[in-house]
Amino acid sequence: MTGVHRVTTTPPRRAELAAFLRSRRARITPGDVGLPPGPRRRTPGLRREEVAQLAGVGVTWYTWLEQGRRINASVQVLDAVARTLRLDAAEREHLYRLADVPEVPQHESGEELTSEVRQILHSLDPMPACVYNGRYDLLAWNASYALLFPAMVTEDLPRRNAIWQCFMCPPCCHPLLDAEQERPLMVATLRASFVRHLGEPYWEEFVRALSAASPDFARMWAEHEVARPGSRMKIFQPTGTGLVRTMSTSMALSSPAEARVVVYTPMDDESRDRLAWLRANPAPTVAPHTH
Repeated sequence: MTGVHRVTTTPPRRAELAAFLRSRRARITPGDVGLPPGPRRRTPGLRREEVAQLAGVGVTWYTWLEQGRRINASVQVLDAVARTLRLDAAEREHLYRLADVPEVPQHESGEELTSEVRQILHSLDPMPACVYNGRYDLLAWNASYALLFPAMVTEDLPRRNAIWQCFMCPPCCHPLLDAEQERPLMVATLRASFVRHLGEPYWEEFVRALSAASPDFARMWAEHEVARPGSRMKIFQPTGTGLVRTMSTSMALSSPAEARVVVYTPMDDESRDRLAWLRANPAPTVAPHTH
């Protein structure tokens, strides 16, 4: 009987992770990180033990990681490795995806927008337009958007957030005519994005806080529905004028990650005229009143 040989192969993703780490390590010299050159090196760059020491991780663990072995890596440890290897934003994202763990955001509030994106928002006026991230944080907006959402644009994060406002803003103050009908889809879209951020405190705290504040959100969140952003009709009821019917169109940005431009296009002449009236007669912030 012929003997059976077990062949062990490295999964493709782990093999790619190993090659990526070796390439990033090779481009950093000891002098770059304040280490003496030491004796002649067989290969350029840092040694594995030097990366492990600088990152504060075990040499054996880092060696196994660079060999593509099946080991678990926490976001905190990978973050230390990323800092040691001086990875930029794209490289850091690549590292976390190869290691099968969520990407750690660079900033709590979301991400930074380029001046070009802000210029695009400005040029879209008089059509209302904004930028949301995957969590519905409002990152930027133009003047027409501010006329439709006057209460939200004056908030600070995390309450400057479309889904927070949709659940927590009283109907008399929310600009959408049928905000309740939008809630299930918004929760499903948030749930689809959430899976990419498991373990990230900023995301998990937001979901916990909104669940505690809104039983409706907690119930919908527990249903585990998922959806993608898309085009939908949105009808607004701004103060001082009649209904404004729009078609919202969502377009993904290449950077920052998961950010998207949302444009609200008037669906008829009447809605365009009412938006123009709002621009000429901006309503003041809603005064305190009893709901």
